[in-house]
Amino acid sequence: MAADEKKFWAEELLRQKCKELGRMPKKADFDEPTRSRIKAFLGPWPRALESAGLKKSKKMPEKHKKKRRH
Repeated sequence: MAADEKKFWAEELLRQKCKELGRMPKKADFDEPTRSRIKAFLGPWPRALESAGLKKSKKMPEKHKKKRRH
């Protein structure tokens, strides 16, 4: 499977689980091998949920991103 196919597979799996459960899926809703693959393809759990369109991104405002230089 190509990288984009892996990403699509993981995102679709999360969306299907959300529809099945009627709520945002938790890590505990998947067995360890599946959970590990999702995280490998999409990153940490919150980023995986964002990638699947199930959670809004919590991006920091620009002013907080910049480090102050002295």
